[in-house]
Amino acid sequence: MTSPPSRRILITGANGVLGDATARHFLERDPECQVHLGVRERRDRAEALVAAFPGRAHLCPLEITRPEGWADAMALIESRGGPVNVLVNNAGYHEDALLANMSAQQWQGVLDANLNAVFHGCQAVLKPMMSQRWGRIINVASLSALHSPAGQANYAAAKAGVLGLTQSLSKETARLGITVNAICPGHIEGALPAGWSEEQVKAVRRETPMRRFARPEEIAAVVFFLASPEASYMTGSALKLDGGLV
Repeated sequence: MTSPPSRRILITGANGVLGDATARHFLERDPECQVHLGVRERRDRAEALVAAFPGRAHLCPLEITRPEGWADAMALIESRGGPVNVLVNNAGYHEDALLANMSAQQWQGVLDANLNAVFHGCQAVLKPMMSQRWGRIINVASLSALHSPAGQANYAAAKAGVLGLTQSLSKETARLGITVNAICPGHIEGALPAGWSEEQVKAVRRETPMRRFARPEEIAAVVFFLASPEASYMTGSALKLDGGLV
């Protein structure tokens, strides 16, 4: 089991609930790590982390759907002390609609943000990780990849694609000291669909055997483990984190 002297971590979607919790988990538990917060427009949570962890948390402007955006982010991070050796592909969004009414823009936009962006991110970090002979890639998929609800054909297809990409890439990098894993979270407190009524929230909570939604820090703890030296023999996995729902 080997590890670089310090971890340089890039978390996309770092201004969201899960991205913020994940970044904070690393910063609080690994005093040697540097965390780069991939953000596009909304930056309030990320800026608060930078203020709370000066010199260790850094804003990283990133347009995840553009290869050029990734190239710029890689250059910026390397100029701050060295290349990325932990990538958390967390950014994404969903735009639900029944397939009969789904526009081509709704389909393509969700695939670009949730699947194509993961491809661009993995490709951007692979060569630096290969040169270090160490790396961790954690792709945030979704329970929808395993248990696809009606009205999410675009999102479910994208997240299922992330699982296929994860498994294939893990085989390509297994001998290089680079692990590639995915997580499939269910519903997370603070990140529930904006359009849900109180009755919908109660109904889904009742359906969940634990009778509650995940706390963001519970999901972050799994990401933290997957990024650790101790997870060196785990690759190509897709971990279901849903409180027993599926």
